[in-house]
Amino acid sequence: MDIKTIKLYLHLSESLHFSRTAQAMHVSPSALSRAMQRLEDEVDTKLFQRDNRSVSLTNAGVEYRHFAELTLDNWSKLKTKIGPKQDQLRGKLNLYCSVTAAYSHLPGLLDKFRREHPLVEIALTTGDAANAVNEVKNNRVDIAIAALPDPFPDSLHFAKIDDIPLVIIAPTYRCKVQELLTESYIPWDRLPFIVPEHGPGRRRTDNWFKQLGLTPNIYAQVSGQEAIASMVALGCGVSITPEVVITNSPIRDRIQILRSPIDIPPFELGCCCKTRSQDDPIISAFLKIM
Repeated sequence: MDIKTIKLYLHLSESLHFSRTAQAMHVSPSALSRAMQRLEDEVDTKLFQRDNRSVSLTNAGVEYRHFAELTLDNWSKLKTKIGPKQDQLRGKLNLYCSVTAAYSHLPGLLDKFRREHPLVEIALTTGDAANAVNEVKNNRVDIAIAALPDPFPDSLHFAKIDDIPLVIIAPTYRCKVQELLTESYIPWDRLPFIVPEHGPGRRRTDNWFKQLGLTPNIYAQVSGQEAIASMVALGCGVSITPEVVITNSPIRDRIQILRSPIDIPPFELGCCCKTRSQDDPIISAFLKIM
């Protein structure tokens, strides 16, 4: 058993998909299968229940996952303690955020962190903000910048950064959507809506529809607020979107903001990590600079 095998096991215990884990962890499916077989031989019990269609954890597999998580945490702390220049933090911090957050909020955090801890390596992954919490839960990153979901998992810690207003956006140039907006009142029931596939943004949007008693005309369900803004700019429809996405968008001049008939609660934006990881020296240092 080694640290690399433990990392492979933890990813597979969340994905429950050999091909997906092999691709994400940059190993061949056969190498992953051999590593898991060696691990099962070492602990002398089956950790996975496998057939041609599915993979699941056995009871022993669930117990081993807890052990593996603790082992990986302890390994990270040990490297920090015994490495050269013990008076300075060193190691790696894996971060996840949306493209917009990488422009709007991350630079200020990273500038200060890197000044105070120059030996820490930063690995940044960007993607759909709706996936941020799951990236932490599935051990793919240490910290994610995310909107506070409801409900928030007990296993995670959330440190607030900012309040993010939500606005209704529409295209500015002449198109079918623009023609609907020239009517004496905004026909919300006839406007095509572009909505997030899932996550806090989708829940805010669905709640807005519910409060208005509206059966929405949904044109598309899209992954990522930046992609939603692009589709609105192209005249495909309207959407409820974080204002910061438009502020930082290169196509903001092709988008207008509509007045909502009811208030839309803002997002609470913050950094989330696993609760048990708050004592990790690197993660703790990053949370402190906030």
